Amino acid sequence: MDFTREDALELLYEYTQSEGLRKHALGVEGAMRWYARKFEANEEKWGIVGLLHDMDYEQHPDKDEHPYVGVKILKEKGYPDDVTRAILSHADYTGVERKTLMEKTLYAVDELTGFIVAVALVRPNGIGDMKVKSVKKKLKQASFAASVNRDDIYTGAEDLGLELSEHIRNMIEALQSVREGLEI
Repeated sequence: MDFTREDALELLYEYTQSEGLRKHALGVEGAMRWYARKFEANEEKWGIVGLLHDMDYEQHPDKDEHPYVGVKILKEKGYPDDVTRAILSHADYTGVERKTLMEKTLYAVDELTGFIVAVALVRPNGIGDMKVKSVKKKLKQASFAASVNRDDIYTGAEDLGLELSEHIRNMIEALQSVREGLEI
């Protein structure tokens, strides 16, 4: 793949002005890279998928446009089919079945990234000393980060063949590795 992280960051910043969405992309990138190392996959490609999965969301948040607009832009720029397919598959409503490990991982880390960041923001030490039980306790609290789809979190872990606790532990470690960029 000829595209670099710098290329992807440039695209992300061109289409996404919100600092919150940019941080989300950086968090998902960090999680994707962490899992790519774990699964001995292409870390650069997986990271780029994480960075760009929501690049169009700010300008095109409706289900009839996101992630289709972003994927169209990526295809026009020559990004490979496995990258664009993974991005399409992260939204259930596209009807693109998640088949590859990269696709399943993107789905598994997307909502959980946002949730763990939300948990970190209400803790005195952020993500630094976060425990799995803290995240699981907040998951049971429907009013906390209410917009996060819990079913996606549970399904994502299951699709990766991981117990929820293991997936959360992995994600805490992954996000700790990029915490400075996320300010958590």
